[in-house]
Amino acid sequence: MSYFDAASAAPLHPVARQALLASLDEGWADPARLYREGRKARMLLDAAREAVAEAVGCRADEVVFTSSGTRAVHTGVAGALAGRRRVGRHLIVSAVEHSSVLHSAEAFEAAGGTVSHVAVNRAGAVDPSAYAAALRQDTALACLQSANHEVGTVQPVAEVAEVCRAAGVPLLVDAAQSLGWGPVEGDWSLLAASAHKWGGPSGVGLLVVRKGVRFAARGPVDERESGRAPGFENLPAIVAAAASLRAVRAEAAQEAVRLRELTERIRARVPELVSDVEVVGDPERRLPGIVTFSCLYVDGEALLHELDREGFSVSSGSSCTSSTLTPSHVLKAMGVLSEGNVRVSLPSGAAAEDVERFLAVLPGAVAGVREKLGAPAPATVVQAEELVVDSLGKRCPIPVIELAKVIEDVPVGGTVRVLSDDEAARLDIPAWCEMRGQEYVGEEPAERGTAYVVRRVS
Repeated sequence: MSYFDAASAAPLHPVARQALLASLDEGWADPARLYREGRKARMLLDAAREAVAEAVGCRADEVVFTSSGTRAVHTGVAGALAGRRRVGRHLIVSAVEHSSVLHSAEAFEAAGGTVSHVAVNRAGAVDPSAYAAALRQDTALACLQSANHEVGTVQPVAEVAEVCRAAGVPLLVDAAQSLGWGPVEGDWSLLAASAHKWGGPSGVGLLVVRKGVRFAARGPVDERESGRAPGFENLPAIVAAAASLRAVRAEAAQEAVRLRELTERIRARVPELVSDVEVVGDPERRLPGIVTFSCLYVDGEALLHELDREGFSVSSGSSCTSSTLTPSHVLKAMGVLSEGNVRVSLPSGAAAEDVERFLAVLPGAVAGVREKLGAPAPATVVQAEELVVDSLGKRCPIPVIELAKVIEDVPVGGTVRVLSDDEAARLDIPAWCEMRGQEYVGEEPAERGTAYVVRRVS
């Protein structure tokens, strides 16, 4: 089985396994106690904190260990907002942040705060000037991920941090995807990360709060972790997380070159091997191991099952792989195709021959799914100036498949109205038009659902 979903969770690094087993014997006592076992545990905890601080590029007393990356984000956002509540109740986030940041924003808004969402371009990157425009007198905090978890696009953190610093606003960076590859550049104020993203054990998060940042911990506090992460530390997991971070950093430069070559091979070959594919994300400013593409006329869940049967573990942002039946908020914000979406995220050590086998298997898997769904064959008969496609009650990618089947049944200049009550159609039909050179006129109200109007131009 080839595991190609490292962006969700990287396999446990061998160094992490060794450190975890060793610290189970040495680090079980309470590091707050003064007797021998406690002092031994405290030495392990302090050494882990020093190692993480060196990797992040901060002071050891600025590092807090939490129970997860999500908890680090929630604690960091809530604490920074509370610490600056006298300044105001305004928060800035990008439209493609991880759900942990967006959920924190939703909770803040529900409690009476205001939130500005900064848009991204089609590659998934923010413009620093958009953050500058969003800043207000009452802005308490801004958040920006270092790199996107779904498409791999690296964000201009240093430039945004400079804009925020000039305005006196702290910037919280979600560095979960990038920290294993290197420190986050720029004059940021807070940082969150998660050990299982770089090959450490799950259940360990990092929160860094720079000295001078106003911060007020929320909820009950105790004497541990500067009062910002109450409860007994999971010391063996923390030691393993720090050891693995140091290990992957030592390998990062060489491994980044190798994985970048493999993902570039996927980016170039997939459009050659499979028709009607959109490769998404910035082609240059991107993480080494992530490549994402979307296939027209493909059910994402069905494609993932086909690839799983062929021995490949990948993930998807398609609405048809989600319990909510809505497209990925990242793909939606980028305005790119969501149907048949596949994210390949290669772990360290991924073999070139596995990538070649993936490329060999993919065309057949896509063709099989398209055949089952009745993907369109070339049409030649012109019937009317306007056609109506009723795809009410049908989920992705059926509305787009039905549109593609009939677009050549109207003359150039004619229109097709697609009736759909699937939220994904609002994203996928305009994306299809851009890919196929047709004009997306817009949407109109309908008795049920929405009518999406497309004009044939070629």
